[in-house]
Amino acid sequence: MPSIRFRLNGVETDVDADPDTSLLATLRGPLGLTGAHFGCGAGECGACNVMVGDHAVSACDTPLWSVANKDVTTIEGLGDPQRPHPLQRAFIAEQALQCGYCVSGILISAAALLKRNPDPSNSEIRAALDRNLCRCGSHNRMVRAVLRAAAEMRNP
Repeated sequence: MPSIRFRLNGVETDVDADPDTSLLATLRGPLGLTGAHFGCGAGECGACNVMVGDHAVSACDTPLWSVANKDVTTIEGLGDPQRPHPLQRAFIAEQALQCGYCVSGILISAAALLKRNPDPSNSEIRAALDRNLCRCGSHNRMVRAVLRAAAEMRNP
């Protein structure tokens, strides 16, 4: 079995796995990271989103070989209870999460947007989150949370 090397949440990681295994299966299986959720399995819902470089990608349909030598960030690498990411703080402050199933993917999509564009407009945020499905009806709160986090990140 070949070894695939990539940086996972800032740490060099080697995984001995079939290169065609999905990144999601690798993260949730041998690497034990459960923040990215299995949703549709077809890259359509965003529940499994992770950041590769500065773009959100669906981990369920991303083959492991495609992240070789790249930076991969999961929700576990975004922040932690002691040092939450500004997006995590903003989502709590704006009450922008309900059941939580989609939130890790949405936070990753928002983080990727803010990495590329630190001052997004309302419509740019909506476009960045468009591929993330949420049934709880918190979309407007999520947009407000991203705007709030962006402002905090620009003016720490």
